[in-house]
Amino acid sequence: MASTKNVQNTHISGKLRELHGALIEIVSVMNRPQRDEQVVREAGISLDRALFPLLVTIERLGPIGVVELADRAGRDYTTVSRQVAKLESLDLVERRGNATDRRVREAVISPKGKAMTDRIDVARERMGRAIFESWDEHDFNELVRLMRKFAEDISGDIGNGAEETEGEGGPQAD
Repeated sequence: MASTKNVQNTHISGKLRELHGALIEIVSVMNRPQRDEQVVREAGISLDRALFPLLVTIERLGPIGVVELADRAGRDYTTVSRQVAKLESLDLVERRGNATDRRVREAVISPKGKAMTDRIDVARERMGRAIFESWDEHDFNELVRLMRKFAEDISGDIGNGAEETEGEGGPQAD
């Protein structure tokens, strides 16, 4: 019985390397400045590329504190704080005190910011449909299901002794 487990472990080790390579490729594509510029262009909006991922993250996860936002973006807290202030000056986000701890300032999407992220969502859908047009429905649904499961499991793993590598340019898959 142990030999079956060893074969399975060997198979998993090889597949984990393959998975890691795919994740590096995906993260590399997603972190390219040209990718954000393409989405901004496709959405027909005007927004500094450095502010773009922060706006989307605030819309998806907000209200969110600047420290958590900086951690998720893999950027310095002071840099993100200035960038959130810029988003606020553009009326795309609002900052407010946390309901339970007034010392914590959180960013939340404004109506104008939500309208902008809605346009981004439409552009991403158009771009995504082009990528997945040759996929059958079952494969696409399985990808979504498994990516959601992976995202939940890997998110629960952070801070539990697992290694995490993030650089100034954003989350890295290594």
